Amino acid sequence: MQVLPHVSRLGRRTATALGVLGAALTLTATSAVGANAAPQPDPQPLTIKPGQAYMGVGARIHEGSPAAEEPSRGLAPTDGVQGIDVSHWQGSINWASVRNAGIQFAWIKATEGTTYKDDRFNSNYVAAYNAGVIRGAYHFALPNASSGATQAAYFASNGGAWSRDNLTLPGVLDIEHNPYGAMCYGLSTTQMRTWINDFHTTYKSRTGRDVVIYTTASWWNTCTGSWTGMSSKSPLWVAHWTSASAPTIPAGFPTWTVWQYTSTGSVSGVSGNVDRNKFNGSRDRLLALANNT
Repeated sequence: MQVLPHVSRLGRRTATALGVLGAALTLTATSAVGANAAPQPDPQPLTIKPGQAYMGVGARIHEGSPAAEEPSRGLAPTDGVQGIDVSHWQGSINWASVRNAGIQFAWIKATEGTTYKDDRFNSNYVAAYNAGVIRGAYHFALPNASSGATQAAYFASNGGAWSRDNLTLPGVLDIEHNPYGAMCYGLSTTQMRTWINDFHTTYKSRTGRDVVIYTTASWWNTCTGSWTGMSSKSPLWVAHWTSASAPTIPAGFPTWTVWQYTSTGSVSGVSGNVDRNKFNGSRDRLLALANNT
């Protein structure tokens, strides 16, 4: 299986997917979000180094490329309350342009495991806030590296904190296919459930908030055994790269709160490809999530 380039997080994945999705975004939302022209592909390395993970990288490695995942017809769901997620792979971001392009919220990579802090987190987090983007932080989980409690504490101390200021979202646990090895990190479904619950419990004790869970249906159903134990506690952010009218969600969750509908989107202010997300509700409900009301 060929894995698409991680360096494309600086903006260049595949010409096919970009051409199709770029056309769809132009038709539906050019005036609203100021989409850039489709960038060109780069060479395609097969692996990433520890600390370089980002939302969706595990799915790309284990499940295939967006060219295969994202359909070649139909329009992307660029209506409603739109957001992005970013890490250092996007490079320097013009957050004022992002906000002016219609993007209302963003989650920004803060940490991975208990060793890595994203080197652009501090600048992105402050600049997004100053531009009026409702933003939060995310943690890329490595359940085989240390306990859920240990990683939640590291996250809360390195960007994952929360305050009721009308612009800060609760933190996100990015729990997905292992980009560095076995899909479920070598944990049984019981061990994985315990790990996730421990992360949630520690994060909530540190911040007062329920952590948002980012995952895919295939990973959750396989690695937690379609666990229902988080559905009443954590909002679901589901990754499903499709232009369908709704995503496929993991078993055990009644609905989705955020949908990552493409990994090859474009937004003014970001150089090249960026994940695009849709919030399941109005801006008032997004603010309610941010302010815990």
